[in-house]
Amino acid sequence: MEIMINSLKVIAFDADDTLWDNETYFRAAEEKFVSLLENYLPPHSTLRALLKTEIDNLGLYGYGIKAFMLSMIETAIKETSYTLPATAVDEIIGIGKEMLSKPVTLLPDVELVLQELSKKYKLVVATKGDLLDQERKLKKSGLMGYFHHIEIMTEKAEQDYQKLIHHLDIEARELMMVGNSLKSDVLPVLNIGGYGVHIPYHTTWAHEAIDITIENDRFFQKTSLTELLTML
Repeated sequence: MEIMINSLKVIAFDADDTLWDNETYFRAAEEKFVSLLENYLPPHSTLRALLKTEIDNLGLYGYGIKAFMLSMIETAIKETSYTLPATAVDEIIGIGKEMLSKPVTLLPDVELVLQELSKKYKLVVATKGDLLDQERKLKKSGLMGYFHHIEIMTEKAEQDYQKLIHHLDIEARELMMVGNSLKSDVLPVLNIGGYGVHIPYHTTWAHEAIDITIENDRFFQKTSLTELLTML
C-alpha cells in the first residue's frame, strides 16, 4: 500500500452508477418497452432482442440514452414484422425523452469523498456515453468543481486509458481508476499498469457483466466510495 500512496497522483472516476444513479433508469425504461410490446412478444424475448440490437449498434451509435432509444425503435419495428403503429414509435421516443429529463441523483457520500480526496490528488472523470448527455449530467450533479479534467470516451479500452494518461502527463502507475464495471473501469487500467478499484452497483447492464477472479496487487474490491478514504 505504501508504494501505491507514494506513486499515486490521479484518481479517475467512472460517472454512471459510480457517482450517480443511472442503470435503474434503463431498467425502468425496459419495463415500459416490454409492456409496449406485450401483445407481440413475451418479455424475455423482447429483452433478448433489444440487447442484441444494442450490442450490434454500439459501433454506430455508441453508448447512452439516445443510442438506447434508437435500438428500442429498431427492435420494436423488426420484432413486430414492421406492423408497429406510429403511435408506438412515438411512445418509445417519449420513454427516451423522459430518461433524458431525469434528475441526477448522487450516490451516498459522493461529494464528501471527492472533497476529501481532492485535497491530496488530482481527480478526473473518465466515462463512456453520449457527449451532450454526460455533460448535462455533470453540470446538474454539482460536482464539476472537484475535477481537474473530464474525459468522455467512445470506448474504455486500454488504448483509451493510454490516451488519458498521455493527456494528463503521468505514468500508468500514477493513475487509479474507480468504477462499477470490471470490464470497462478496472481490467483495462490494470493491464496497462495502473490501479483499479471496483465498487459494484446493485444492477449491471448485461453487456458489462463478466464473471472473473482478479489476482493483482493493484486491484481493490470495495463496497462503497467511502472506503477510499480509509484506503488512501
